[in-house]
Amino acid sequence: MNIFNSLFANHIPLKKLNCMPSPKNKLGLWTSTSLVVGNMIGAGVFLVPAAMASFGSISLLGWVFAAIGTFFIARVFSGLSKMVPGVAGGLYAYTRHAFGDFAGFLVGWGYYISVITANAAITTAFVGALGTFFPILNSLDVHKYNPLVAASTGLGAIWLLTWINTRGIIAGGMVQLVTTIFKILPLVLIAVGGLFFIRAANFHPFNSSGFSVFGAITGAAAIAMFSLVGIESATIPAESIENPGKTIAKATMIGLAVTTAVYLLGSVSIMGIIPANVLQHSPTPYADAAEMIFGKGARYWASAGAAIAAFGCLNGWILIQGQIPFAIAQDKLFPGAFGWLNKKGTPYFGILISSILISVLMAMNYTKGLVEQFKFLSLLATINTLVPYIFCAAAYIIIRFTGKRPESGGWAAAIFIAIMAFAYSLWAIAGAGESSVFWGFLLILAGIPFYVWVLYKKKADSTDI
Repeated sequence: MNIFNSLFANHIPLKKLNCMPSPKNKLGLWTSTSLVVGNMIGAGVFLVPAAMASFGSISLLGWVFAAIGTFFIARVFSGLSKMVPGVAGGLYAYTRHAFGDFAGFLVGWGYYISVITANAAITTAFVGALGTFFPILNSLDVHKYNPLVAASTGLGAIWLLTWINTRGIIAGGMVQLVTTIFKILPLVLIAVGGLFFIRAANFHPFNSSGFSVFGAITGAAAIAMFSLVGIESATIPAESIENPGKTIAKATMIGLAVTTAVYLLGSVSIMGIIPANVLQHSPTPYADAAEMIFGKGARYWASAGAAIAAFGCLNGWILIQGQIPFAIAQDKLFPGAFGWLNKKGTPYFGILISSILISVLMAMNYTKGLVEQFKFLSLLATINTLVPYIFCAAAYIIIRFTGKRPESGGWAAAIFIAIMAFAYSLWAIAGAGESSVFWGFLLILAGIPFYVWVLYKKKADSTDI
């Protein structure tokens, strides 16, 4: 069957379909965990050690600080998944459950915009990772770089994964599981192998940032924090996860543990192998470390790992990009077309529209070059992911206090978890920078006229009946 015919074939309006997939079409614990790990570990992990090198080895404490803050956010999502089980939409659903339609819409809208812009950035990173094998895709080589070929490669990846994810959540989940395994393998090999090549002198100076100890830790943690975004991933397709009340909570915590271990151990090895003054200028720190450990040929499989990481991460977020508008459409706060499902039970319309927007956004910015484009798109995505964390931390307390499916545990512990998650998210927003907050705020407010139009349509439709 033609690929586009299969995408558009046999949609079923939401109100005519039982939206709960059968057990055999649901994601289990390990596939759900791979969604969390895969969405958190993208191609950016291969650049983080270089970004942190300017702080000195104190940056390792930044990882610890960021992991602790993300732990509280993970606990919030784990708790909410138990208190509001099996409801698709994750952050949107929890916010709407606690604060009502308008707040839920703003969070869902902002997060949806974040996913679209993040996917454009991830596609850019994927193309950049392939530049090791195909210089025509590498914007650093101005004599060989061809932006048209680079853009076409990115579009090909987007639409291949779009087609896969319209074949059902199991198809997308299996791609996620396989790519997560293959992306972690090179990271673990370099992280563990590097422990035997560490030189203590490379960890000096401890603080080369020029800031105080607290300022250096904060700066390093801000970089690490953006690498841990995606902890919420398993909550989004909750209706398609087996035994969501337990599975999502376990997948979220296991995913955080795996990701933190991979990031931290890898940073220790690379900082111990490559001197800081060299590391901070390296565009491929993992490839450099792999070459020092295993020989020259290792650079290529390390670069292949980066490409697989970006490809798998893009797959996971394309899966998410259809689930968010689908959940909002179920509550009649988005056009009903976003609730259309194909024969595989996939919200294909939301996936298609989102991929079109990603394609346009990516193509429009290819004149900037890969590095500049990645920075620009990451800037747009950051704030609209962090704001929902704030709302969910507050929703965690409100849902518990109102007695709606309370989670087990004491009130003091719940309040402490919510306060820590709220404070960390607020700090993270401040650390994102003025420009990020400015553009993120504008994008969120841009959704208000859309919300007014949706309410008008709802009222008009109810009057016609």
